[in-house]
Amino acid sequence: MTYREHARAVAVLGLPLIGGHVAQFAISMTDTIMLGWYGAEELAAVTLASSYFFVFFMLGAGFAFAVMPLVAAAAGAREERQIRRSTRMGLWLSLAYGVIALPALWYSEPILLMLGQKPGVALDASVYLRLAGWGLFPALLVMVLKSYLAALERTQVVLWVTVLAAVINAVVNYALIFGNFGAPEMGIKGAALASILTQSISLVAVLIYALRALAQHELLRNFHRPDWEMLREVFRLGLPIGLTNLSEISLFTASAMMMGWLGTATLAAHGIAITLSGLTFMVHLGLSNAATIRAGNAFGRNDRTHLESGAKVVIALSLIMAVLTIVLFLAAPGPLISLFLAPDDPDKPQILIIGAALLAAAALFQLMDGMQVVALGLLRGVQDTGVPMVIAALSYWAVGIPASYLFGFTFGWGGAGVWYGLALGLSCAGFFLLMRFWRRSVRKLTPAAS
Repeated sequence: MTYREHARAVAVLGLPLIGGHVAQFAISMTDTIMLGWYGAEELAAVTLASSYFFVFFMLGAGFAFAVMPLVAAAAGAREERQIRRSTRMGLWLSLAYGVIALPALWYSEPILLMLGQKPGVALDASVYLRLAGWGLFPALLVMVLKSYLAALERTQVVLWVTVLAAVINAVVNYALIFGNFGAPEMGIKGAALASILTQSISLVAVLIYALRALAQHELLRNFHRPDWEMLREVFRLGLPIGLTNLSEISLFTASAMMMGWLGTATLAAHGIAITLSGLTFMVHLGLSNAATIRAGNAFGRNDRTHLESGAKVVIALSLIMAVLTIVLFLAAPGPLISLFLAPDDPDKPQILIIGAALLAAAALFQLMDGMQVVALGLLRGVQDTGVPMVIAALSYWAVGIPASYLFGFTFGWGGAGVWYGLALGLSCAGFFLLMRFWRRSVRKLTPAAS
């Protein structure tokens, strides 16, 4: 394939995945926007709660992400039975993880207080998490089924199910947060209930499609029977992926905690900036998923030439998107931040000033943030997850978090300094993960397909 053909293939596969990720992110972004309209304190609380929730969600999502390269490789090798086995055990491990993680979400208030958060914000965040925590089960199961469908290049259905969920979430949020359409005004509790309902509807929709459109895989037949060999394989790949996710998400969670030390307005501004950065990150994540699927197919066929040229194309597309995002963040911070605030919010002027500085800092790490997630996608496609986990952990925890504290508090740069530390950690991860892919993973395959 030529580079143009690779770009076309990545676009056909990746655009629905990007749209699906953007729609999925819109669910949490809707919570942030509407609670920002409801009040600055509620915005600060949901920022903290969302960061806390995503630590546990992304750790458990490692098993879902492991399903994607396993199914892609099995499809490339035409092994139908392996597709069914890996998907089932991904569902098993996700359910088991949800049971283990739920208590940490239920008893979040003392943990947040121990981490130095203000009592009022910690209480509101725990109210959200006690309800939203039950949504962890359908959310993780949806992730597994989406990975299964995406690896089989059924990305259109992943997109439309997620878009439907985002629309439902927005309507229910509007009703339950503010008390519209005859519903009670529930504030932050309403946002949590809307998230649970949305995830549950998504699970039903995607499961019905999988069972009907791909009936030959018989995903739920004898579902109660364990497959210990495949469970170990999904666990072997999924745990390092989950820990890698945890390393990155905990970097941003730690930054949210540090922002909480700087005050409610700073935390609210951080919530807006991290939401906008997260939205653009969904594009890179969609490209990363496409890279995993196409690298997994090449890996299943032992086709090094296809892997190398496809990797160059997806990296170039990520770079183009990063440049466009940098221009947007630097050119229009005010209008972007104002989307999240009520016009008469007394804290709006202060949040606008802080948020503009944070978006300028966010522009710094757009390039390397895209590079590190695309590199992870390529490495997962060739089922290389152990060493990348170590690289990520060292980059985020040994570099990113200490640098955020150093710049933000020791040097006195405040919220912008915390974000400069994030940029440094992400840059380290992006550089060393790309080095790992090109210097080792690619060379394990033969130069061309037979």
